[in-house]
Amino acid sequence: MRVDLEDLLFSRGRFSLRGSGTFGEGVHLVSGPVGSGKSTLALLLAEILRPESGAVRRHGISSALLLLQFPEYHITCPTIAEEAGSWGLDPDELLVRADLAGRGDDDPFHLSRGELKRLILACMIMRNPDLLMLDEPFSSLDCAAKRRACSMIEGRSEGITIIFSHERAVLPRVDALWEMEGGTLRALGSVPRAIPRWRHAPPYLTYALERGARPENIRLQDAREAICRTQG
Repeated sequence: MRVDLEDLLFSRGRFSLRGSGTFGEGVHLVSGPVGSGKSTLALLLAEILRPESGAVRRHGISSALLLLQFPEYHITCPTIAEEAGSWGLDPDELLVRADLAGRGDDDPFHLSRGELKRLILACMIMRNPDLLMLDEPFSSLDCAAKRRACSMIEGRSEGITIIFSHERAVLPRVDALWEMEGGTLRALGSVPRAIPRWRHAPPYLTYALERGARPENIRLQDAREAICRTQG
């Protein structure tokens, strides 16, 4: 499975987005500041927007899902249990995964933004599509919920997962890094080789690199372990 971006060009007003590259199997992180074009790229990869020129080509992909930044857009049913059923999922299992056990009869719109985000994120990961695109999956989540989200993302054993995020504190293990800045997508390469080239790296990774450590991945624990190895 793979997704190829071939000389992609999209414009809207003064904003232009350009990019080329291949997203293969594994977890990819597309980072960059707010307004850099991450959400627009997600919509292009999901084929909701169409490029002016170039193409997005999918190979070996039979199912795809896009998590929008605002989870309210995904809700279609009056109760959480019915919402789970609309995804073809077992409500009890979903509620446990979303840390909402016992709340199947609740109205989804009575949930907090963070609870609703947990619900929809769990729905998408449990559906296990070939191509999973997550636009700001950690927004509205507290640190504990972010860590649970990372565990669910890391638990995908196959397929392509693309995370679009400016999160700089709690991150999952990834296989490849990309940067979006000023509408231009840049492939940094596979992890860990790409980490020293990551301009938007979290402060804890920068700290580790400045001390000569070489983290094996991008999580806080990877930075800590790398520093310990260097000091030992």
